[in-house]
Amino acid sequence: MSKKNKNTEDVKDQVEEVLDISVEEPETETEETETEEAIVDQETKLKEELDKEKDKFLRLFAEFENYKRRTSKERLELFKTASQDVIQSMLPVLDDFDRGLKEIEKSEDKNLIKGVELIHNKLKETLKSKGLLEVEVIIGDVFNADNHEAITQIPAPSDDLKGKIIDIIEKGYKLGDKIIRFPKVVTGQ
Repeated sequence: MSKKNKNTEDVKDQVEEVLDISVEEPETETEETETEEAIVDQETKLKEELDKEKDKFLRLFAEFENYKRRTSKERLELFKTASQDVIQSMLPVLDDFDRGLKEIEKSEDKNLIKGVELIHNKLKETLKSKGLLEVEVIIGDVFNADNHEAITQIPAPSDDLKGKIIDIIEKGYKLGDKIIRFPKVVTGQ
């Protein structure tokens, strides 16, 4: 081949390359925009998934915090009333002790009275330290079914005692704020 033909072929090749590149460039630009759109779509999907996972995490964390608060509250309640059964079973013993102390006070032996009073006070203070409180009821108070248990009704000795407490049969007790035994009373009719 001649030099001229070779040069023309080289030029043709170069022109074809340039034409190929220029023809391909628009395709690459659309491909690039499509790729960018795909990346943006994928990025928004990932952000949405991340937001969903964050929301799940926050809800789970809040639920766990509520669970911890609830269980600690239940635990405190359990500790407050855990001894309720034992204390309730001790109430008849305390009642018997009170009756026994009244009878012993009639005795002339002062050392016996003093010893029994010490034991009685110690028992009461121990139960008090565990949260046991006596429900205060006074003869002449208005009867309230929410706070008292009426054993019977008798004719009132006077008109001002009608519907009021005439006698206290058994003391009432509460453990903390909860009444574990209502005072048993006699009311006037």
